[in-house]
Amino acid sequence: MLTVLESLELSSKFLDNKGVESARMNAELLLAHILECKRLDLYLRFNQPLNKNETDIYRNYITRRGNFEPYQYIIGDAEFYGLKFIVDKNVLIPRPETEILVETILEKYPKDEELKILDIGTGSGNIPITLAVNLPESKVISIDISAEAIKVAEQNRELHDLKSRVGFIKSDILTENLEKYNNTFNIIVSNPPYVKKEEFGTLQKEIVDFEPDIAVTDFEDGLKFYKEISRKSHLLLREKGILFFEVGQGQAEEVKSIMEKNGFTNVEIQKDLSDIERVVLGVK
Repeated sequence: MLTVLESLELSSKFLDNKGVESARMNAELLLAHILECKRLDLYLRFNQPLNKNETDIYRNYITRRGNFEPYQYIIGDAEFYGLKFIVDKNVLIPRPETEILVETILEKYPKDEELKILDIGTGSGNIPITLAVNLPESKVISIDISAEAIKVAEQNRELHDLKSRVGFIKSDILTENLEKYNNTFNIIVSNPPYVKKEEFGTLQKEIVDFEPDIAVTDFEDGLKFYKEISRKSHLLLREKGILFFEVGQGQAEEVKSIMEKNGFTNVEIQKDLSDIERVVLGVK
């Protein structure tokens, strides 16, 4: 039987040879998940032998990671804003930069304010659920074109006990009219597919080969969803309601222009921790 240290060293070398970034960290995270311990705790267990079942699971995980399957899909969950979310191949893996989008919203509103929120393109449900957790008087409606994604989001709603305050609807914002919700929302938020069609193939193998392409690219110029959501949001928002977008690198000024053309005022751009313009927001 191999020890924890021996298993880590062999697995790290395997992943490194495959070209996986941060090979050692990936090897440690996967083994820590199997052993149900923190990654740093492995250093206290280097001489512990792995049993056959642990070894078999670990080999499977390492093989999958060596084929560039994302770590989060392998273990079945991801962390976002300090909360746990179930994820699988039907949803985009929540990203740290999207936490800036959530943080920007939370900085604008007191926790006790009664708010009605629309989230467009829910994926795993990480944005609406995180907002509902942190704004306990809010009610959220969240839409997505993918029935499979909504099933995952509903699991996460159950995980965080928010069935009474977060609703999911299968809907295509590009084609469906949401006029019954006109003048309803204080907040509309979206992290839409914003990668240009010609740039999609240049992304990491983990994204191109495993994450749902409809959650990554609009198969056009990267701006299709911003245009349609801006147009419809002006009707859906209450007076003084705010539209919040996450944007890709280099898109902020174009999205700001789109929002202004659709009647939004006081349009602001917020940067993420890497000094990249990441969030654009405007007032109806």
